[in-house]
Amino acid sequence: MSEPVDVAPKPHVAHEVHHEELGFWRKYVFSTDHKVIGIQYSVTGLLFLLFGFCLMMLMRWQLAYPGVPLPLIGSLLGEARMPGGTMLPEFYNELGAMHGTIMVFLGVVPLAVGGFGNFVVPLQIGAPDMAFPKLNMLSYWSLFLGGITMLGSFFVPGGAAQSGWTSYTPLSVIAGTGQTWWLIGMIFLITSSLLGALNFITTIIQLRAKGLTFMRFPFFVWAQFVTAFLLLLAFPPLEAAGVMQLMDRVAGTNFFLPSGLVVSGQALTNVGGGNPLLWQHLFWFLAHPEVYVLILPGMGIVAEIIANNTRKPLWGYRSMVYSLIFVGFMSFIVWAHHMFMTGMGTTMAAFFQTTTMIISIPSVVILTALIISLWGGSIRFNTPMLFAVAFLPMFGIGGLTGLPLGLNIADIPLHDTYYVIAHFHYVVAPGTIFALMAGIYYWYPKATGRKMNETLGKIHFVGSLVCMNAIFMPMFIIGLAGVSRRLFDAGAAYAFAQPTMHWNVVSSWGAWTLAIFQIPFIFNFFWSIRKGEKVGDNPWQATTIEWSAPSPPPHGNFVHAPQAYRGPYEYSVPGAGKDFVPQYEA
Repeated sequence: MSEPVDVAPKPHVAHEVHHEELGFWRKYVFSTDHKVIGIQYSVTGLLFLLFGFCLMMLMRWQLAYPGVPLPLIGSLLGEARMPGGTMLPEFYNELGAMHGTIMVFLGVVPLAVGGFGNFVVPLQIGAPDMAFPKLNMLSYWSLFLGGITMLGSFFVPGGAAQSGWTSYTPLSVIAGTGQTWWLIGMIFLITSSLLGALNFITTIIQLRAKGLTFMRFPFFVWAQFVTAFLLLLAFPPLEAAGVMQLMDRVAGTNFFLPSGLVVSGQALTNVGGGNPLLWQHLFWFLAHPEVYVLILPGMGIVAEIIANNTRKPLWGYRSMVYSLIFVGFMSFIVWAHHMFMTGMGTTMAAFFQTTTMIISIPSVVILTALIISLWGGSIRFNTPMLFAVAFLPMFGIGGLTGLPLGLNIADIPLHDTYYVIAHFHYVVAPGTIFALMAGIYYWYPKATGRKMNETLGKIHFVGSLVCMNAIFMPMFIIGLAGVSRRLFDAGAAYAFAQPTMHWNVVSSWGAWTLAIFQIPFIFNFFWSIRKGEKVGDNPWQATTIEWSAPSPPPHGNFVHAPQAYRGPYEYSVPGAGKDFVPQYEA
C-alpha cells in the first residue's frame, strides 16, 4: 500500500479581492458564503440524525421488551406518553412517524445535498460562490424553520404526527394537531430544497472554471447536478399535496376525504368527493425520486474517494455519468410500485414492474464500475476509503433485496412488513450514511486545515459496520415471517410472530451499541478542529480543483482563478513525474 506524502502548509498570498469585513452574525449565522452555509447544513443535518437516532432507540426498547417500563428515562417522558415508564401505542406512533421524517428530510438530505453540495460543488467547479448567495441563505433558514416546527410538534396537545412518515390519508386528515405542524414543517423543508435545487443547477452551468467541460466534471458534481433536477421536478407535487392536506384539516376542503367516512361510530359531516389515493400518488411521485436524492450524492462521494485511494481513474466514467442521467429520468416513472396493494390492475402493475426492473440496471452499472475501479489499484485503506468500500456491499444488499418489492406477486405478501424496513434501511443507513461519513473524513481537511484522527476513525468504522448489520439483517427474517412493520409490540399478540421475537432483541442491542460507537466520531469531529494534524492544501494528493484552494478556503475560495486542463481523475499517468496530475495544473 502506498501512503500519501503530505505537503507542509504553505503561506498563501493574500486574497486579491478586497471585501467588506463582516460582523459575527453576518459571517457565521446569516452568512451568504457557500462554505459557511454548507457547514451550517452539515451540522444541522448531523444534529437531526442524532435526534432521529435517539427516537429510534426508544422504539427499539419497546420492540425488544414490549410492555416493560423503560429504565431511567421512561418516567421523564411524562405520564401522557409513558405512564409508569411503559410506552403507549400513540407515543410509539409519534416516534415512528417523526423518526422517518427527521432522518430523511432533516438528516440525510440536508447533509448530502445542502452540506456536501454547498461546500464542495463550487470548489470542485472552480467557482467563487454559488450563483445566488442570498437565495442560498434563505434555503438554509427555510430548512431551519421547518426543523424547529417539526420539533415544536412534540409539545402541542396530543403530541407530534402519528400517521407515519408517509402521512397517508384519510387517517392523517383526522389526526391530532401535531399533523398540522408536520405539514407546515414539510412546506418549509420542500421550499428549502426547491431554492437549493435552482441554485445548484444555475451554479454548475454558469460558474464553471474555464476549460471545465461537462465531461471533465468530477463524478460528485454530476451526482449533485442530477439530484438538483430531481428535487426541482419531484418536490412541487408533494408541496401541492401538503397544502391540500393542510386545507382539508383547517379549511374544510375535501381533496382527500371520501364520502361515508365513519370515525369511532360517528359519521363525518364535512367529507365527500375526496380521493385518499390521490395523496399516495402525489407523495410517491416525490418519494421514489427522493430515494435517489439520498443515494446519488453518496455515490458521488464514494467515486471521489475510490479514485483517490486506488490511485487510478474511475473505470467507465462516461458510462457512470450516462447511468446517473438515466436513473434520474427513470425515477419519475416507477412510483406506483409502492401502491400494488391499491388494486391498480394488471396492465398498470405490469408497467410499473417493468420500469422498476429497468431502473435497477443503471444503479448496477455504477456499482459495478466502482467495484472494477478497485481492481489492480494501490489501495490506501484510510478511514474515508474504509467507509467508501463498505458502502458497496451495503448498498448492494439494499438494492438486491428491493427487487422482489418491485414485483407485484412478491410485493403483496411482503408489503408493510419488516422486510421493507430492512431493504430501505440498507440503502439509507449502512449505504448512504456510510458514504456521508466517508465524505466527512475526506473533506474535513479542506474545511478546517486539519485531519481527523485515523485511529478513532477506524474504531468508528468497525463498530458501525458490525452494528448496522446487527440491526437490519434480522429484520429480513422478521419480515419474511410476515410481521407487520407498525405493530407497537413487534407482533407479541400474534402466534405467528412468536418465533421472531428474539430477533428484535438482537436488533435493539445492535442499535444501542451503535450509539456507543458514534462517541469516537463525535469526539474526533470536535477535537480535531483544534488538535487535529495540520495539513497542506492537498493532503490526499488528489486531482480535482477544490484541492488547489487554501485549506480552509478564504472568501472567494481561490487565490487565483483556476482553470481545468484535463479530466478529473488523472492518476498514475504513464510517463508523469508523480502518480497524480491535477486538473488545475497546466
